[in-house]
Amino acid sequence: MITLNDFITFEHDLEHDSEHDLAHKKDFSVPKIYSANGDLSKRWYVRFSFRNPDTGKLERQNNIYGNANNYTNKEDRLALLSRYRRRLLKLLKAGYNPNIDNTEFHKSQLLKTDLKNSLAEKAEKSFVPQIEYPKATANLKPSETISKTELKEDTPEDLGMPIREALDFSLKIKEKQIGARSHKDYEYTSNALVKWLEENRPKLKSIEQINKKAALDFLNSVLLRSSSRNRNNIRLHLSSLFQTLEDNEIISSNPIKKIPALRSIPKRNKSYTTEEHKKIFDYLKGEDPILLLYIKFISYNLLRPVEVCRLRVRDVNVKDKTLQFKAKNSPLKTKLIPQIILEELPDLSKLNPDAFLFTPIKIGGEWDTADVNKSNYFSKRFKNVVKDHFNLDKDQTLYSFRHTFITILYQSLVKNSSPHAAKSELMGITGHSTMDALEKYLRDIDAVLPKDYSKHLNND
Repeated sequence: MITLNDFITFEHDLEHDSEHDLAHKKDFSVPKIYSANGDLSKRWYVRFSFRNPDTGKLERQNNIYGNANNYTNKEDRLALLSRYRRRLLKLLKAGYNPNIDNTEFHKSQLLKTDLKNSLAEKAEKSFVPQIEYPKATANLKPSETISKTELKEDTPEDLGMPIREALDFSLKIKEKQIGARSHKDYEYTSNALVKWLEENRPKLKSIEQINKKAALDFLNSVLLRSSSRNRNNIRLHLSSLFQTLEDNEIISSNPIKKIPALRSIPKRNKSYTTEEHKKIFDYLKGEDPILLLYIKFISYNLLRPVEVCRLRVRDVNVKDKTLQFKAKNSPLKTKLIPQIILEELPDLSKLNPDAFLFTPIKIGGEWDTADVNKSNYFSKRFKNVVKDHFNLDKDQTLYSFRHTFITILYQSLVKNSSPHAAKSELMGITGHSTMDALEKYLRDIDAVLPKDYSKHLNND
C-alpha cells in the first residue's frame, strides 16, 4: 500500500498548482503548521483532518513530523514543514484519501509526470521524513475527533502561516542581510501592518490571505496620514519582506510587487550662504566647540552626520592623514583628512582607541546607544543651539553643510579647469562611485550654475 510518506516526498507537477481554489473542498481541512509559538524545545508538525465516510465528520489525522525537528533553528524547520504542508495540500486536492489504498492513485500521478516530462525527466532530491502514517478512521479514538472550534479554525480562510509568524520569519532572514538601522525600519513596517490588519481586517489570519487589495488599503492609510514619500518607503520595506517569503515558498506570490510607487517630491536640505555658515562657525567657537568640530567633519570631510557619529578614535590616523568610516553603501571607506581639520583636532594619542570620537560631553568617550540615536541627538542639539538662535529655515539642517561645502569645492575647482576635470577631481573627494551619480547630486543641490548671461538679454 502506498503511504502518505511516499506521496509527500515525491516530486511532481502538482507542486506548482495554486492553493486558492480549495475553498469548495469539504472532505478535508487545509493542512496547517504547528510551530509551538516558536518554541524549539517542542515538536513542530503539519496537521490536517479528513472526513470519515461513516460518521460524516472531519477527523484529525496523525501529525506529519518528518525531519523537521532535527533542525535547531526556526528558519529551517519552517522551510521544511512548509514544503510538507504544500505537498500534502496538492495531494489532497488531487484526490488522495487516507481511508483507502492509494496505490492506483500513486500510479496515476507517476503517469501524469512521465507524460509531461517525456523529453527531459528530472528527479529532484528531497528530504525523506519519518512520518507517522494516518490511522484508519475506524480506529480513531473519540478524543481524536476534531472539535467544532478546531473545525472552524481549519477553514480555508486560515490558509498558511499566521501573519505575525511569517513576518517574524522574514525579519529573521533580513537581519543577516541588512544593517541594524534598516532592520529597525523593516520591523516598524511589519508592526504597523499587523496593527492595521487587526483593526481593519480582523478576519485575515494567514499571510497568504494578504492580497493586493488589502496591501493597497494599508498603504493608502499610510499616505493619508503622512506623505507619498513615506508611503513609498513602507511599500519598499513590505515588498522586500514579502519577497523573502515568496523566495522561501511561504507564500505563492508577492502581492506588493503589483503596487506601483507614487510620485513624490524629494526632500531637499537647503544649503547655507557664505555669510550664514561663517556666522554659525564664529558663534559656535564660544558657544559649543564640540558641535562646531562635529559640523566641520561634515563640512570639510564631506561625511554624512551618521557617519561622523560612527567614528572612533582609532579611525582617525593623524600620521597618515586618513580616516576610515562605515559609509552608506559600503562596509568601510578611507578618506583623506584635510589639513584644516587636523589643525583643530585635540591630541588623540592619549585617548582610548576604542572610544567614540564624538560624545555629548567630550571628544573621545563612551556612548552606548544606536547610531541613529546619536545622529538624532546632534540634530536636536543643532536646533536648540543654532537654528533657534539664528531663526534658520526648517530645511537648513546638519546635512546641509555637506551640500554647502561640496558646492564651494566644485565652484572653486571649476574656476581653473574644465567642468569635466573639476568633477573628476571632486569625485575622488566626495566618494561618489560614478560620474553620473556625482553629476545628478550636483544638479540636485544646484551646485552647477551657468555663467552670467546678461549680454544675451540686451537687445540694443
